[in-house]
Amino acid sequence: MHGRHRTRHLAVGLGAAALTMTLTATTAPHSASTAAERYGWGEPLPAWSDEFGYGSETGPAVPDRAKWRLAGGGPGKCWPGHSDNGRRCDANTRVVGGVLRMTGEADGDSGWLASQYGRKYGRWEARVRSRATAPDHGRPYHPLLILWPDSNEHPEDGEYDYLENGAPGEQCAEAFLHYPHPQDVPVQQEHARKCGVDLSQWHNVAVEWTPDHLRGFIDGEEWFRFSGGANADRDCIQCAPSMHQTIQLDNFHGDGLQSAVYEVDWARVYDLPDDESAR
Repeated sequence: MHGRHRTRHLAVGLGAAALTMTLTATTAPHSASTAAERYGWGEPLPAWSDEFGYGSETGPAVPDRAKWRLAGGGPGKCWPGHSDNGRRCDANTRVVGGVLRMTGEADGDSGWLASQYGRKYGRWEARVRSRATAPDHGRPYHPLLILWPDSNEHPEDGEYDYLENGAPGEQCAEAFLHYPHPQDVPVQQEHARKCGVDLSQWHNVAVEWTPDHLRGFIDGEEWFRFSGGANADRDCIQCAPSMHQTIQLDNFHGDGLQSAVYEVDWARVYDLPDDESAR
């Protein structure tokens, strides 16, 4: 069920790559570009990518089941939410007028979606925004873009949360990149933070995973890069096995949440050049 059991700590077991990064945005939303355009990633893989060019406000569509796995395992179903908080329900994720819309309700029911396709190494980019739909009372949802291990073994096979908001529409983007490590050691991860980004507006968020590094981008600008960092407690940061994209609006509080909406305009996956992926 791809349940996630983790806490949001700063990096521990500090090694060569361990640090916390805080940057200030320099790219305005009106001049936003994609990492794919800026760095020449080529064409997205059509079977792995989704432009969400279907559905409407009056006729919401189930996400393309050839591309995505649904919460609960199918239409009309639910399963337990993050750390058993609320439920992840298929009905809370629909495509409406060319946009994937995830809704988090006050009762704790929320959306979740996972790609059918996993791979080791590649590039992922999505255009996203989020907002609360009720007054703030200290119990917000957490919008995320994640590369999750195909094995469903966490933390042994790592986890790359390349966007993780503490609340919808925040002014700082955050990322938590988990090293592959045994369960019997403290959380091993890197943290990056970039402020001056209004996440209630559309932004293009990307991650590049190669045999050499993890790099993150917002609107085509690099905002984190991590490499290596292996020690007695963990493998190197980029040494996870095969991963797949998940899109999540996570419930950390149970019930009585601040309702929210998380939207994705498109989600794209790109190959690495052969000379990079083979290293």
